[in-house]
Amino acid sequence: MSDPSTSSLIKVGLISLGCAKNLVDSEIMVGHLQKAGMSMTRDAGQADVVIVNTCSFIDAAKEESLAAILEANRARRMRKRRSNQKLIVAGCMSQRFAGEMQASLPEVDAFIGLDQITEIPAIIERLCGHDRKANSPPENFVTERPAFIPDYDTPRFRLTPAHFAYVKIAEGCNHPCTFCIIPRMRGRHRSRTVESVVEEARRLVAEGVKELNLISQDTTYFGMDRWEQKAGPRQPVDSSRGDSLCVLLRELQKIEGEFWVRLLYTHPAHWSDELIETISECDKVARYIDMPLQHISDPMLEMMQRETSGQHIRDLIRKIRSGIPGIALRTTFIAGFPGETDEDFETLLDFIQDVRFERLGIFRYSQEEGTRAAKLPRQVHPKVKEARWHKAMALQHDIAEEISRSFVGRELKVLVEKSGVARSHADAPEIDGSVFVDEDLPVGKFATVKITGCREYDLVAGE
Repeated sequence: MSDPSTSSLIKVGLISLGCAKNLVDSEIMVGHLQKAGMSMTRDAGQADVVIVNTCSFIDAAKEESLAAILEANRARRMRKRRSNQKLIVAGCMSQRFAGEMQASLPEVDAFIGLDQITEIPAIIERLCGHDRKANSPPENFVTERPAFIPDYDTPRFRLTPAHFAYVKIAEGCNHPCTFCIIPRMRGRHRSRTVESVVEEARRLVAEGVKELNLISQDTTYFGMDRWEQKAGPRQPVDSSRGDSLCVLLRELQKIEGEFWVRLLYTHPAHWSDELIETISECDKVARYIDMPLQHISDPMLEMMQRETSGQHIRDLIRKIRSGIPGIALRTTFIAGFPGETDEDFETLLDFIQDVRFERLGIFRYSQEEGTRAAKLPRQVHPKVKEARWHKAMALQHDIAEEISRSFVGRELKVLVEKSGVARSHADAPEIDGSVFVDEDLPVGKFATVKITGCREYDLVAGE
């Protein structure tokens, strides 16, 4: 048990990097720190401890994380009155590389993994309770196979605006995608219970939250890891076999109040007719689907081990579009995956042109250490990857402008994000476009506006 009189003297600074799933981990750390009586500060110069919660999904994320660690240490050295400030590295990069970083980053005081985010107060008290001996390595608290999953009563301090929240419904991933390191960092898929998620959602709505963004590594697999008969890698959502995303959405629909439920990170292998019907019948579920597809060419999907085929994806999109009128589809693709030919890439461009995704992002393939794809032959030259990225994004830019123009003259329900800026059902926070609205509209509330113009990916509302 921590001593509140001691803990209250400790000030902690936090740098949170990476995705929304990482942000929830940061929120949980802050919640536990505050429960222990420690105080948070935005001024690293005033902090007794600085935590860098890192991302390690692709090379660019690793570079950003490493730069943040080095900058935190540089700033610490320059502040003589904070010479004893402790530096903790958390998150995916720590979970993945702590053993190596112990030697390469001796300036760090401790590395923690995903299982330690609830133990952070005790770890900080341990570090602050004694000085490191000269030349001693950083402490490594990381456990090899993380098992933590939050519950509705897990202490947490939200770092998002008051009107929206991320709800982590599961952790880990069972898919074998050859380009991805996430299962090795975050462990096997493990779902929360429906009751746990619904209770958290009910509390958030009572606090005034207007948008619940459901997140996990594989949202469509929710509950299926607990089925009595093990669900296979291409098993569709089926509520007759136990808890599922359909069951969860129908329970969230019953919560009183006006709010959106947004689905992020759904995998195409698990979609079913039942899930499409459920979303169509639940008017609190935003007409927005985030479904990373990564490619459409069968040779590429096989090399990526995506557990779907091009025909499956095409059929699924037709079903979703016909079954959920007004749906906005967001996806991501990878350009320059090992072995991608000009023909494969042209197949992808044709697919983007035909489907006309409302929201789309392209990643340049990143040769990630520890993945099977990194060892594949026929790695694509960086210049070719760059050229393909530009070509695909230029195509999507034109499609997005046409889609935006189609909204001019229509009325649209929006959630006001900040003064003069809102989001529609088709815009997830921090990744999609905006709707520019009257500055007098109250922040954090829904409003109905008329679209009078557009600016590339954004819409403009007026009188």
